[in-house]
Amino acid sequence: MTERLLQYIWQFQYFNQSELLTIEEEPIQVIHPGIYNTNQGPDFTDAKIKIGNTIWAGSVELHINSSHWKNHKHTGDANYKNVILHVVWQHDADLGLPFSTLVLQDRVSTFLLSKYNELMNAGSFIPCEKNVHQVNELTWISWKERVLIERLQKRSLLVFDHLKKNNNHWEETFWWLLAKNFGVKINSGAFEKIAQSVPINILAKHKNQIHQLEALLFGQAGLLKNDFNEDYPALLQKEYRFLKNKYKLQKAEAPLFFLRMRPANFPTLRLAQLAMLVHNSSHLFSSVKESASITAVQKLLNVTANDYWHYHYVFDELSTFKRKHLGNQMMENIMINTVIPVLFAYGTYHKEDLYKDRALQWLTEIAAEKNSITKGFDLLEIENKSAFDSQALLELKNEYCSKKKCLDCAIGNKLLRER
Repeated sequence: MTERLLQYIWQFQYFNQSELLTIEEEPIQVIHPGIYNTNQGPDFTDAKIKIGNTIWAGSVELHINSSHWKNHKHTGDANYKNVILHVVWQHDADLGLPFSTLVLQDRVSTFLLSKYNELMNAGSFIPCEKNVHQVNELTWISWKERVLIERLQKRSLLVFDHLKKNNNHWEETFWWLLAKNFGVKINSGAFEKIAQSVPINILAKHKNQIHQLEALLFGQAGLLKNDFNEDYPALLQKEYRFLKNKYKLQKAEAPLFFLRMRPANFPTLRLAQLAMLVHNSSHLFSSVKESASITAVQKLLNVTANDYWHYHYVFDELSTFKRKHLGNQMMENIMINTVIPVLFAYGTYHKEDLYKDRALQWLTEIAAEKNSITKGFDLLEIENKSAFDSQALLELKNEYCSKKKCLDCAIGNKLLRER
């Protein structure tokens, strides 16, 4: 028995309630078990319990053993002054509490306990792997939407944190997170620091000159320090020295990595594409926000690095000609990890469901992600048709399955309740 399982049993009243008695042998009736409290204080608030002939309203506290009330130092704690009932798994100590105690140990189905133990001891990809197909489609659909919204709400907190740092500047915030996304996983932190070192209003002043935008980004990234043989990087170096002095810029102290990386993801190439995105757009987040379709946003993101990069992946090293398009996979990655989370955060911040609904809709129009986690669900034949599904499944696996939070999961709940 765990305290969380005991809370679950009480919350859904999964115990035999016939001839229910307190340890003082008074008849007890649960009119309402209360509201599960995830904050400080008793486990359940606003409960209504009839003990004897008296109806009590207040809080309910649960423990595995009666003695845990004393061990947890609840006596004298003002948060627990409104407790009307102590619910325990087993009674191991008489504490003389001013309210009744109810013991549940002999009233809970052994089937429920064995199913719970099976889930907790499972070593499979997900705890409920053996029985997951018993859950109906409607439960899956509603639960996926719930965990996906939880994922977007968590990402919104990062957006709000950035807004605090830049005086609620949505364009600046979007720029920081967009740049971070362009850095892909290994260089994401460095790219975010580069973006934060060059305010969006400075970039806007030079948006019509692609070489000046590249000079600012490459210079702040520390990639214009060498003695170059080619004219173009030498030009960028000269421009950067002038702009750095003009705007009193401080370099982003963050190393960039090239090793064990596909050339298409080299930071030089991603910075060049990022510069072109700034060059082609104006008030980028406003444009995203005003876009009624995902196609319109994809057109904004569909950029190609300037001509120099058709023959290069790094400065001063020629390569075979290839246009350096951003690519559909990268555009989808940016939609999933930047555009949609920021749009959802904007809708949350301004209490405008239009933007939140649009963010969710766009996820249904993007292909499902392919990774080790989605592959695991594919093997279980769990539907994964779009990014809506794959994002939900990633959240489900990382925040519920891997942490064995089956009691908080609609799928786990369904399996525990049904024989």
